[in-house]
Amino acid sequence: MTTKPRSDLVHAGQTIYRPWTLPVYDLVAFKINCRFLFRVPVSEVVALFDRNVSPDHLDVGVGTGYFLDNCRTAPGQAITLADLNEHSLEHAARRLARFEVKTVRANALEPLPLPKAAFGSASMNFLLHCVPGSIREKATVLDHVAACVRPGGRIFGATVLTQGVPVGAAARVNFRMWNRRGLMNNSEDSLADLRTELAARFPDHKVTVHGCTALFEAEVP
Repeated sequence: MTTKPRSDLVHAGQTIYRPWTLPVYDLVAFKINCRFLFRVPVSEVVALFDRNVSPDHLDVGVGTGYFLDNCRTAPGQAITLADLNEHSLEHAARRLARFEVKTVRANALEPLPLPKAAFGSASMNFLLHCVPGSIREKATVLDHVAACVRPGGRIFGATVLTQGVPVGAAARVNFRMWNRRGLMNNSEDSLADLRTELAARFPDHKVTVHGCTALFEAEVP
């Protein structure tokens, strides 16, 4: 079997976000996948944002902007959206237009083209399982995002794992299909590796598991 170059895998992981798919993404991802496959209550992810979002927030891997649209936000909320996919950026920016929104196209596997230590918080929600490589390899994303957050700020997100967590039969079938197509890249992603990589960077951190989904949050040292 031919192994795709990493650049191709990065591109494949974000191709699902198209103008004709984004309007139904929330229904499929949060009403169906989160409930029946990932087994994580959407309310828990919203609460994760509620606990950690700051008045000047960076969101990396923006999807549709659903969670920033539904979490508690401060008056005068400033949001910077960073994503490789221009359609996601445009969709999320329109959805969050009531805030002060900036957008930047960026690959999270590379240093982000943003000022260092400029934000009070940063999220990477349902991003890591789309990034190629094992958790040990893709953990560079944590470094690139954390570099943009001030010491004492918060970094947080959620990712779907396949090892060290309960994965139902239907989820395994879909994960195999999505990994073959490049829509997900989590066939090697384990809870143990996620804990290890977070601990190596953030002395103060927390991981909570719901089904096969890990919610993580940490203070940037």
